Amino acid sequence: MNAPVVGVGMTSPRTRGRMIERLREKGIVDEEVLTAISAVPRHVFVEEALASRAYEDTALPLGYAQTISQPYVVARMIELLREGRDRLGKTLEIGAGCGYQAAVLAQLTDEVYAIERIAPLLAKAKVNLRTIGQFKVRLKHADGQLGLPEVAPFDTIIVAAAATRVPPALLRQLALGGRMILPLGTTRQSLALIEHRADGFIETRLDAVRFVPLLAGVA
Repeated sequence: MNAPVVGVGMTSPRTRGRMIERLREKGIVDEEVLTAISAVPRHVFVEEALASRAYEDTALPLGYAQTISQPYVVARMIELLREGRDRLGKTLEIGAGCGYQAAVLAQLTDEVYAIERIAPLLAKAKVNLRTIGQFKVRLKHADGQLGLPEVAPFDTIIVAAAATRVPPALLRQLALGGRMILPLGTTRQSLALIEHRADGFIETRLDAVRFVPLLAGVA
């Protein structure tokens, strides 16, 4: 078993703990989500030059016009997916990026599938997850708008890029009783929670957010 990656100074467990307290102050109440975020060393997932900022509550650039999501937004999205449910179940992440959010999700469920369309970022995600000893996440280089029909349906789908509409393929892959969360919009974006109920899909609009756009194809 790999030794835990703890960090020192600005990447130390104490610094990580301060970030968790800030998330509580901003309204995150799901202690299991907070524990999951605390367990993942975010500094491993950011560029080395930005490691000292890893535990700030802000998005940071990854290259390729992509970002690692703000910790509050990661916590908020996962908290909304878990609300009133005892598990995430089989989970699909669209937009794996550097692998950070997938690592957090893997603290909360044993089945995480993550798609990334940019091959060099996918390679980084693989290295980052290996560095922290996280081998539960199944990564794939693919067009996230198409999902993973070969392993659907999913109990949970989380999209880390803004779509103009809910991708139809993802709706088809959401299990009955499942939930999907994604940012919708262009210049003005908001989180949308989609619930698959017996009588159809129910959409609830929530917080204003800002994400990079969800693009088709692979790169």
